[in-house]
Amino acid sequence: MQKLINRQWRLASRPVGEIKESDFEYREEPIPSPKDGEILVRNIYLSLDPTHRIWMSDRPQYMPPIGIGEVMRGLVIGVVEDSKNPKFQPGDLVSGALGWQDYAIASSGNLIKLPQPLAVPLTAFMGPLSFIGCTAYFGLLDIGKPQAGETVVVSAASGAVGSLVGQIAKIKGCRVVGITGSDEKCQWLLEELGFDAAINYKTADLIPALAKFCPNGIDVYFENVGGAILDAVLTQVNLNARIPLCGLISTYNAEEAVPGPYNFSQILMKRVLVQGFIVTDYVPQWDVAFRDIGQWLQEGKIKYTQEIVPGLENAPQAILRLFDGHKMGKLIIQISDEP
Repeated sequence: MQKLINRQWRLASRPVGEIKESDFEYREEPIPSPKDGEILVRNIYLSLDPTHRIWMSDRPQYMPPIGIGEVMRGLVIGVVEDSKNPKFQPGDLVSGALGWQDYAIASSGNLIKLPQPLAVPLTAFMGPLSFIGCTAYFGLLDIGKPQAGETVVVSAASGAVGSLVGQIAKIKGCRVVGITGSDEKCQWLLEELGFDAAINYKTADLIPALAKFCPNGIDVYFENVGGAILDAVLTQVNLNARIPLCGLISTYNAEEAVPGPYNFSQILMKRVLVQGFIVTDYVPQWDVAFRDIGQWLQEGKIKYTQEIVPGLENAPQAILRLFDGHKMGKLIIQISDEP
């Protein structure tokens, strides 16, 4: 064992408005020992995602909220250190919702064994070859149903999901317009990922910018943000447009009721399909997404970027970057060394 203790971050209080570091409590516990049928996992990488803000609240949501005093929920990649389960051996690389801690006890039912030897960097299994890739893949292709020549607009386009959505849409022959929060991010979308246009929503007047870059209107809008951006997009949607609703990050820290879209009538007038989804809806089909995304990675048709913050101790501070725009691509905490 590399450590004699198991460091943990637990939920201390439910955030009011923005997440604060005081909403977390640091604890040290003994490293647990697996019982019959269990596996002890040393966590290597921790995924930080906007959905953490939902889990920390007591609002209605798609799974039970994290309880006060419980270890913070989070997807990790780890290595099996000890196993009392014949399906797993020490040295196996695994992924699961094992939380913000150094070590976790798991059962075979809540772990995914990663392929070895690895054909891609281990962190790819926290990006395109994880629930992130599946979110982009199924939201766009199953709900958005883009057709070659159509215009696809993506909000939070420089994020982990949005950047993949845009690239998959390009693979499918679409015109792709990304909305993001800085000129640097716009440049990355255009020069590295091959988007046709990019809009900095912090400096541009969105409605005329969308009209300029979407001269034939908008056929698919992949929604990650909500709020004013959704309202602007609704002014440009085409007849029978599709809106896969993945997230509403602009509302997660709201302290008061959030008004609905002012241009909501366009959904009726243009017969727009708006469908919310959670990536776990597609678990039985994830292997299809991994197959296609893996092939696109090998062919160089998909690129991705990740920001890796070293140290579990930095997780409460690092998660704030999900909401202040100071990150690009996937945000990851490195808890321990790769084997």
